[in-house]
Amino acid sequence: MRPAVGTAALGIALAFAGAAFASPSLMIPGFALLGLALVSVVWTEMAARDAAVERAPGPARIVEGDAYPLALTLRRGLVPPPGGELVDPLLDRPVSVGPFRPRRLELEVRMPRRGRHVLAGTAWIIRDPLGLRTRAVRAAPAGELLVLPRIEPVSARAMGVAGGLGAGTASAGEEGASSVREARAVEFEVDGLRPYRHGSPASRIHWPALARTGEMHERRIVAGAEAVPLVALDAEDPASEAALDRAVRAAASLCVHLAPASGCSLLLPGHRVPSALDSRLRAWPQLHARLAVVGAGASTRMPGAARARGSIFWVTAGSPGVEPRRMRALGPGPHYVVSAVRPLDGRVAFEVAGCFGVAVGSRGRRAVAA
Repeated sequence: MRPAVGTAALGIALAFAGAAFASPSLMIPGFALLGLALVSVVWTEMAARDAAVERAPGPARIVEGDAYPLALTLRRGLVPPPGGELVDPLLDRPVSVGPFRPRRLELEVRMPRRGRHVLAGTAWIIRDPLGLRTRAVRAAPAGELLVLPRIEPVSARAMGVAGGLGAGTASAGEEGASSVREARAVEFEVDGLRPYRHGSPASRIHWPALARTGEMHERRIVAGAEAVPLVALDAEDPASEAALDRAVRAAASLCVHLAPASGCSLLLPGHRVPSALDSRLRAWPQLHARLAVVGAGASTRMPGAARARGSIFWVTAGSPGVEPRRMRALGPGPHYVVSAVRPLDGRVAFEVAGCFGVAVGSRGRRAVAA
């Protein structure tokens, strides 16, 4: 309102000055400025009274880098708008809206960073051509958009790697081949029978006992279930937001590559118990959503049960320096430190999402930060 008020005040002042000095050359522009301010205010207010902005529903989740369909419809009232622009937090810059003819806007917005984004703040700014009066017509909030971390391929770099990490794990030489077999192998041992529990898979039913006694029993599986790879994400002290994003992508990519072979577990910052992920990736949508909102600051502590597991992938968003002290006391691995910092010795077992995986054996081999 301030530009319109200032213009009207200037017009009134010129009109009074013209009347006081009997000068039509001052009165005419004074009345013209006053009329222009009044027309701008009335036109803009009437145009904004019944105008509306409608957002078409879109997906609730997308993967970072993918396009989000932004569809907005501008509906005018009885009085056509003089002009304006459309602003939205998802847009890089405002979109100009011509006078008299509002339109439907359909754009594809790239979401470069993971996380939770609130779909609010869309506004149609209606203003007169001179910018004397401005009104904002806002759309109703459309909820939240969850941008999931991108899954990237795992590429083996070391010589002697057999098969890469596409379906399991990778390392160098004979030690790498043994770790592949270890990560893929899930050996189940039967330790007697127990009464059948509702929901147990049919493959565990002991059919000879059913035929002999008429009662259902199932095999009790006690060994091998814990011998799966563990991916632990460390976000306590990230080098930067970009490094944290790369670490999250690396952890997500490792889970997707490791799980189809034998399943795996994911330990998130701030959690004490790892989350299990089976070979069919049934729990992946929930874990993927948790990875999308991982922030800096929460610490990660290796659980005591990790000694009984297979290979451990410690994914850190900071400089590795030396391998975490927790990994020195672990059983035979090999285990890996995965970081965005390239090691100086060049012993890179694999790369994933801009991070470098270095094997850490039981003797405590170190990855030197660049």
